[in-house]
Amino acid sequence: MSVSHRTRSAPGPIVAGLFVVVLLLVIVFALATGTDLVGALGAAVGSMFPLPSATVQGDDIRSLYNIVFFIAAAIFIAVEGLIVWTVVRYRRRPGDDELPAQTHGNNLAEALWTIIPTLIVAYLFFISWQTLNRVDAISDQPGLHVRATAGQFQWTFDYLAEDGKTVEYTQFVPTGDEGGLSVPVGQPILVDLESPDVIHAFSVPRFLFKKDVVPGQTNQLEFTVNEAEAGQTFRGQCAELCGSGHAAMLFDIHAMTQADFDAWYEQATASATASGGPAESLPPNSLTLEQTAEQVQFNKRELEAKANQPFAIHLENKDDTIPHDLDITGADGKKVFDGEVFPGPEDRVYQVDPLEAGTYEFFCSVHPDMTGTLTVK
Repeated sequence: MSVSHRTRSAPGPIVAGLFVVVLLLVIVFALATGTDLVGALGAAVGSMFPLPSATVQGDDIRSLYNIVFFIAAAIFIAVEGLIVWTVVRYRRRPGDDELPAQTHGNNLAEALWTIIPTLIVAYLFFISWQTLNRVDAISDQPGLHVRATAGQFQWTFDYLAEDGKTVEYTQFVPTGDEGGLSVPVGQPILVDLESPDVIHAFSVPRFLFKKDVVPGQTNQLEFTVNEAEAGQTFRGQCAELCGSGHAAMLFDIHAMTQADFDAWYEQATASATASGGPAESLPPNSLTLEQTAEQVQFNKRELEAKANQPFAIHLENKDDTIPHDLDITGADGKKVFDGEVFPGPEDRVYQVDPLEAGTYEFFCSVHPDMTGTLTVK
């Protein structure tokens, strides 16, 4: 039986034609809908990469990601290209009733698809191991040593002395311009991570890495904020589902120049020293208002005081390890009293200067949802 042999058409023109048609359809769609094709393409490509790194460690991680991404992209393009080429080149045509010549076994091909993946995996393992060692490295003399305590559902930051144990200043408010963790740029910041209850995680998206906070042990991480990020504030969060209040476990990191940090730290430590402990005595004949903070809420939402007379507020914090305070603002939103933040279980007696008659709002600066009304008449 004779077999006719027909010359197969080259697949190149067909593939090129399909590509041109698809490209024209995309352009027409973009023009019809008013889509910024260049911007959309840039956003699509950018979404494949991590956020811009703000730390030295994050730069290492992003470099590793780029290498892995481009190797994976090259393999994907090569494999998909070969699949498309094979489909077009060896597609069945009318009259093709017999199987083409079959190849069984190819020593060169088998060697290549074994050796090349092995080399790629070995290379990725080596550079990943190097990056992990750099990211996990701890300096002998960090520029700042901090202890971050994650408790349900609150972050507190203790600034430690050179001995790594003595607390020089404690920041109970985890977010806001007057709260959060303030650090100098260009200096290694060593953070001891502790938890009194469940597993939490210290995560800042722009740092590109995180560390778990495990009860019963102290984990450490170190980061160095790039000097170009001075003046920036980074939002951090707990990255482990730690309970019903998990969403509230946010914190800010304020990056400062060394000079600005030194000035802030001197003022913060001086303010903490001057604040002292609870008041030992009350003004004669003063009114004392009782208030309790428990389960992250005030037990009284309404308080009353006399106009133009000093009074005291006895705040009992029953929430273990969770800090609270009591601040007062007027109708114009300006703060007329700023109470000391302190963790529970403890109590404080705040002495408030005379207020004019009117309606005021009191709240916890650490937990803005804890609010109430103070009526002065």
